Amino acid sequence: MKQEPRRERRTATARELADRFGVSERTVLRMVAEERAAYEGRSRQRRDQIIELHRQGLKGYEIARELNVSTGLVSTRLKEARSAGVDLTRYAAAGETQKQGQA
Repeated sequence: MKQEPRRERRTATARELADRFGVSERTVLRMVAEERAAYEGRSRQRRDQIIELHRQGLKGYEIARELNVSTGLVSTRLKEARSAGVDLTRYAAAGETQKQGQA
């Protein structure tokens, strides 16, 4: 049975690796490309984290800083979630709930 190579996320560009090893960029991409399922899993997890942090009351730029992604990505994922009908209601803070009950 053929064992699949263990693929790590690369830290250098394909061009840099191609120059270092004397091969084409395409060869580098083919040899070190991340498996699609792994990429989709990471993407799904990041989307869920963005939604959860938004529900906790963080602003877009705070979410971006927390997850080390761009603010544009955060905005895009929240827009996609709204379009898909995901509930993005923010959690009420404990103090806000008590104030509403007293009013």
